[in-house]
Parts: sequence; structure tokens; C-alpha cells
Amino acid sequence: MSTTAELLKGAAELFPDEVVTQAHVRHLDLPLGAGNFALITLDNGLDHTKPTTFGPQSLANLDAALDQVEAEAKAGKIVGVGVTGKPFIFAVGADLKGVELLRRHEDAVAIGKGGHDVFKRLSALAVPSFAYYNGAAMGGGVEVGLHCSYRTVSKAIPAFSLPEVFLGLVPGWGGCALLPNLIGADRAISVVIENSLSQNRQLKGKQVFELGIADAIFEGADFLEQSLLWTASVLKGETEVVRPEIDRGEAWDQAVERGRAIADSKVHGAAPAAYRALDIIAAAKNGDLRQGFEAETQALADLIMGGELRSGIYAFNLVQKRAKRPAGAPDKSLARPVTKVGVVGAGLMASQLALLFARRLEVPVVLTDIDQERIDKGVGYVHGEIDKLLAKGRINRDKANRLKAAVTGSLDKAAAFGDADFVIEAVFEEMGVKQQVFAEVEAVVPAHTILATNTSSLSVSEMASKLKHPERVVGFHFFNPVAILPLLEIVRGEQTDDAALATAFGVAKKLKKTAVLVKDAPAFVVNRILTRFMGEIQNIIDEGTPVETAEKAVEPLGLPMSPLVLLELVGPAIGLHVSETLAGSFPDRFKVSPNLSAVVKAGKRGFYVHDSGKPELDPEVLALLVQGDSVLTEEQVRDRVLDAVAQEIGLMLDEGVVAEAQDIDLCLITGAGWPFHLGGITPYLDRAGVSERAVGKRFLADGIASVPA
Repeated sequence: MSTTAELLKGAAELFPDEVVTQAHVRHLDLPLGAGNFALITLDNGLDHTKPTTFGPQSLANLDAALDQVEAEAKAGKIVGVGVTGKPFIFAVGADLKGVELLRRHEDAVAIGKGGHDVFKRLSALAVPSFAYYNGAAMGGGVEVGLHCSYRTVSKAIPAFSLPEVFLGLVPGWGGCALLPNLIGADRAISVVIENSLSQNRQLKGKQVFELGIADAIFEGADFLEQSLLWTASVLKGETEVVRPEIDRGEAWDQAVERGRAIADSKVHGAAPAAYRALDIIAAAKNGDLRQGFEAETQALADLIMGGELRSGIYAFNLVQKRAKRPAGAPDKSLARPVTKVGVVGAGLMASQLALLFARRLEVPVVLTDIDQERIDKGVGYVHGEIDKLLAKGRINRDKANRLKAAVTGSLDKAAAFGDADFVIEAVFEEMGVKQQVFAEVEAVVPAHTILATNTSSLSVSEMASKLKHPERVVGFHFFNPVAILPLLEIVRGEQTDDAALATAFGVAKKLKKTAVLVKDAPAFVVNRILTRFMGEIQNIIDEGTPVETAEKAVEPLGLPMSPLVLLELVGPAIGLHVSETLAGSFPDRFKVSPNLSAVVKAGKRGFYVHDSGKPELDPEVLALLVQGDSVLTEEQVRDRVLDAVAQEIGLMLDEGVVAEAQDIDLCLITGAGWPFHLGGITPYLDRAGVSERAVGKRFLADGIASVPA
């Protein structure tokens, strides 16, 4: 049997570029005369922008620190051991860069076993152990604390989570086995399954305490000082920590069933991680931690060697890294300052944009529209949303007043936009209307003003073609709801210059949006792929396959919602308009569905009614459908839809709509909520063999979003 040190040494050799975390031991006299105490501080020597992680050498360093304190505890030299982190960061878990490099199952087992072997030493010490969650704690950072006897948490913590299931893993260093035994199965399910599958929702310090994960909570300013005072009172017997008894009966089983229902609703059985985690939590009911740790190690190794995790890490890297350095963006030094923004239109989309610009840029924003009533409604919407932010405590009264004062409206475009640096239009999606709007705006704005369009499918080049200065027009396509979806497709028209483009990217960054540069091609990226995807399903329904079969066929993708529920969210009229645009450009691949036209003509908002609380097919819509007699099976539907999507992506890459397949995945993840466990779409198409079948080659090189050969 290999020792822990040997296991970690072997793993460290596979990962030479690890950012190594040190485990510094220092001794201090506790308050109240409680005795000599050993405090271990986890620190990688970098500032808070480079969070502390656990790679194999980092685990070995913690192991060595535990050798020291274990000997001191046995010798009676210390009364307790604490673990804390560097400023703002406790620890954020395993180093995923190392996980990507693993090629063999046994190496993955070594990582799982190594983490367990080191962390569980904290619970086996001859003295009590304490975790002081002073800053961000995720994954293995949370788990190292779970192995301690006691935990405190800072009120100032912005992010605390077990995000592994979100990425395609399980909490594999004690999270699945220890957490339900600490706080009960139902609360553990919320943290491990529900939060992870809800776009990696984070807990704040107060929630960590209320859930029972931490035994005490203190202010951030003097957190460590207060934690040590509390530690002293616990060790002296002055403070007793009482934890509720865990219900190991029917409540445990019901919690696991709730977890399965959440997993089914989110991933539809398409990704294994949530189900592996639930199996371990179910088995943890008997309190046998050794068995739980072994199950975690096995699940961790299996998932590390699976495609979903590699896709999850790939997706994580896209969102964390590629999103911050957009491919093809011009030099940021070319960007012009933006001190005032104009918005043409005062409808819902325009009002959402006005609120976003005011909040993020903190500059005056002026809305215009065709009559005062619309303007008043738009400005009123923005002011109402600001009041909601104030009521929720997201902003203070002073900030609310400043934001309201910043957002105004005017019927006079010359007065509104005469000193604006950036004007965006969000009017009706019709080329003639948009060209007229831009002509009116160009006549009254300064020469340097950027003219942006929020078009979802129309040609930016054509929109700019009749202007004196088409070089300053740029596509700036947001996704609805604007406050939630991060993607911003920045479209370079044929004559858009670098200064306009650089300014657009600069504004996008201040708006905290994920900007992707796209070519001026019909419907750009997300809407083109979604229209091909949903259009193929609509074609299949029109040809005769029942609606339920067509919808159910794509469930294994684990998409956030079914295609027809998505159509309802987008709006059938908008869906029809985009399909008409694309059918005009690519009639061989895009059709205008007569059934969808009928649904729009009848004024229906979608295929479903929600009277019973859950979506049911609307009998009035079903009565409108005229179908053929060609009925496909779910598998046939899925193959046809995925082949169509793969073909479209292949053509888009050939046309240079984006720089690489990675940008298509980034767009789908951030603009359409495509699942992390798919890595967007191209890793899934590669893994399922669809890419080879539809376009004759993989979209991504071997080892990218997949286990290296």
C-alpha cells in the first residue's frame, strides 16, 4: 500500500505547474488563559485575485503541517488546532488545472484518496480542531473545514459552496458523507444538489451559520480575533456547542427523493454527477464515514475520467478566462470615453438597457420614443426597478436617488443626444425602421458618437449603409432578461472601425457582460443555432410527429427548458420573425413553419397553458396544427435535430462567424443557459459522434473538453 506522501508525490509529478499552497503553522496563547494553540494558515503567496487551491503538492504541505501539530498534540504542547486562510480567501478547492491533465483512472483515485487521507487527520487529532472560514470557501475548501471539530464563519463571506455537481463532479473529499451527518440530509441536498444545479448559487456567511454548517458567526473586521476568543471559551467549557439531532428516518429518504426530483428537472438523467452524489448521501444515512469516503473516492475517479467533467472544466475555463479576453477584440487603448448614453425606444427592452447602463456606467441615460406617454412609461419602469433594489437593500437611498436622477426621457432627439457618446437603438425589428432611426440620430449627435443596435438578427452593415459615417455603427445584441443573461454579441459590420469596436468592448466590460465578437451574419450566433435547433423540431412536428415526442426527444441534453417552453419565453412572434430572416438568407436549411405562423396569427403566447401550475399543451393550439403523417421515434428526432445543429455550427465556423468553436460554446452557455456539463454544445456533439457524422470531423482537438488519448 502506498503512503499518503507517496500518493501525493506521484500526483505532483503529473502536475508540474501547480500553484502551490503553503500551510504555515504558528503558535499563539489563546485568550482567557486557555492555553497554547497551533494555527495553520493556507496561503499560496498571491493576492485575493488568485484564490488558494489544493493540488497534490499543496495537500502534501498540509499533510506535513499536520505531522507537526499531531506530534505537538500527542505531547500535550497544544490545546487545539485551527485552520484559516489568507485575506478574503479561505480556500476554493481542488486545482482543476491538474485534474485536466489526468489520463489514468488510478491517478484520479490517488487525488481522491490523497485529499481524504490528509483532511481526515484533522478529526483524528488528540485535541479539538477548528476551521475559521474567513473568506471565500468552495469545494475542498469547505470540506477541509467539515473534517474539523468546530467551525466559525465570517459575516463578510461573499461565496461559500460545494459546486462540484455543477462542474460534473461530486464533493469528493468528505462533502457528500460529512455534510448530511452534520446538518441533515435535506439541508445537505440544498447545498450539494439544488444550489449547484441552480447556476452554482453561492451562500453568504449568514446562510452558512443558519444552515448549521458553522457553529458561530462573527463580523469580518475582527473575525479571527473573535473566533479565537470563542475557541478559548469552548476549550474552557464556558461555551457549549449544541447541534440538533439528525433525523435518520423517513426524512432522510424523502430528502434524497427531493434531490432526485431536482436532478431530473435540471439534467433529465443526462449527466451522472448529481446522481452519484445522491447515492453517496443516501448511503451516508448509516453514519459510516469510512464507507462514505471510499464511495466518494470511487465516484470522483470515475467522473474525472468521464466526458462530462472535462466538458464542465472546459465550460468553467471559457466563462472565467476566455470571457475576460475576447478573441479578436481591438486594442482597448482605442476605446473612447462614454460619459452619456442615449437609448432610442422606451419599451421593455429599452428600459432594461437604460437601467443597466445607469447602474454600471453611472452616467446620464436619456430615453426617447414617439410620444410622451411611452417615454413616461419607460422612465417609470426604470424608477420602479430602482425602488425594488432599494427595498431589497441592494442599494442605499442616496444611490437610488442618484440613479433616478440619471435616467430621464425626452421627445427631442437633438436635445437628448446632442452630447451623447454612445446611442443604442432598441426599436421594432424591421430594417426600414432601424435605418430611419439611425439617420435621425446621426443628424444630431457629435462626430465621435458610437451608434449601437440591439438587433437580434438583421444585418448591421445594411443598417449602416445609408449613413454618412457607417464606420461608427456596431451591433450590441443583449439577451433577455438583460439583468440575468451575461452574453453580449458584439457585431462588426463591414465598415465598423476599430475605435467603435474597442469602445463597444470597453462599455461591455463596464456593464459586466461577456462580450463575444461575431461577424455580421444573419442572426449572429445564439439565435441562428437556436432557430436551427427549434426549427428542426418544428419541422418534425409539422411533418407528423406528436408534440410530446418531439419535446421529449431532446430531454437527454439536459437543457434548462424544453424547446417549446423556450419559444414561449422568447415569444412566438419573435421566433417567427427570426426564422423568416434566416429563411430569406438560407432557404435550403431554414423554413417558415405554417403552424408557427398560425399560432402567432391566433395571438397565442405559446404551445402551453399553465392553469394547473405545470405546463400542459393548449388544446386550442393543438387544434390549429396541420400535420403530415410522418411519425419519428424519440431517437430519430434527436439524431435529426443534433445533425442539423452540428451542420449549422460547421457552416458558421467555415464562414468565420466567430473565431473558434470555443466562442460558440461561450455564447450558448452565457446567452442561452446551455448546461455546463455539456460544455456548451460542441464537446457533446464530439463525444456523441454527431460531429463526425454530420460534418466529417470533431469541432475540438482531442484532449480539449475530453480525456486526452
